[in-house]
Amino acid sequence: MARRMDMLMHVFFFLCSSLLVLGQNSSERQLTSPDNSPRPPVIVIGFVGGFVRHDNMVHSGVQLAAHLREAYPSGVYVEVFENRRREKAHRKILSLLDVGHGGKLSDEEKQNARIIIYGMSWGGSETVVLARELEKENIPVLLTIQVDSVAKIRQDDAIIPANVREAVNYYQPNGILHGLPEIRAADGTRTHILGNFRFDYKSKSIRCDRYPWYDRFFAKYHTEIECDPVVWNQVESLIRSKLPPAGNGKLAR
Repeated sequence: MARRMDMLMHVFFFLCSSLLVLGQNSSERQLTSPDNSPRPPVIVIGFVGGFVRHDNMVHSGVQLAAHLREAYPSGVYVEVFENRRREKAHRKILSLLDVGHGGKLSDEEKQNARIIIYGMSWGGSETVVLARELEKENIPVLLTIQVDSVAKIRQDDAIIPANVREAVNYYQPNGILHGLPEIRAADGTRTHILGNFRFDYKSKSIRCDRYPWYDRFFAKYHTEIECDPVVWNQVESLIRSKLPPAGNGKLAR
């Protein structure tokens, strides 16, 4: 009887020791395991100008988005919005960043943001306003790109907010509609202005045959910078420089 009790005690202590070791190992695995939490995609948001529809493939900004979606089938989210749909774009960004589906972004989710915003004409103005809204929420922006940016009433498209890492401005100075000649950083220690690049279509005209006649007549030079492949291939190259590796190629036309 005493021998049997002694064996039972050994078995009991062995089981307790094994459970303790398993518990310790489990805790160690939890503490030392790599962070496998999901990350949001790189987000590329485009704004078209005037009263252009977001899916009008005549316009270079829409073509660019389609080309990027083809080149980056995963890991990159690309969408174009009408310039009056800024709040819709804002909500889409917050939804994409909310990888934990908590309904409210954590500090980590905000800092994991990789956002690129580009826009033409009124869309250029909305690009800066959206970046400014994201600044109020402590969400960083990798890059903003303005093409012949035209400010809307009560909007300031010249001062780039400090949450933007890099910004660039393409403009032409002629005609009734012409772009902002200079953008500046609200905080030069945090935002790098890549340049304010001037294009002159009086001396070098661009054919924009697919654009409506009224655009080519009333906003000739403003339309030409919008359909200039040199400008938009530069825009694409800048965006690609912030994206994961993908197939080569320029903006299809």
